Amino acid sequence: MTTIQYEAAAANAGGVIAILIAGLIIAGALIWAVRFGVKVRRREPRTPRRGEHPTLPPGGPVHETRHVREPDEVPRAADESERLTPHQLHASGTKRSQDQKRRRWGAGHSGSFGSGGRGGA
Repeated sequence: MTTIQYEAAAANAGGVIAILIAGLIIAGALIWAVRFGVKVRRREPRTPRRGEHPTLPPGGPVHETRHVREPDEVPRAADESERLTPHQLHASGTKRSQDQKRRRWGAGHSGSFGSGGRGGA
């Protein structure tokens, strides 16, 4: 800032007072927010103690299962003018495949990297 801007700011007492009032309002809002947060935190249930945490089931940890999925086509209406209702549609876009064997990549076909070429330089 230049000297003229400092003098203009000092001469304008209303602007300084407005800035001070805005600062006090912001500080009051922050204090209110912290007190409100403390009040909300006191109403929440306490964290569980060492012996109160969930434990593993008797059979041990539960593991994930893998399924081969295939597209589940939208059923066709019997008549072109008939509308499908929500209960006629399926919940997911895929369904469990009858063949659960895992597909393998064939020789010369693209894999997860590159174009399936010979590789190298």
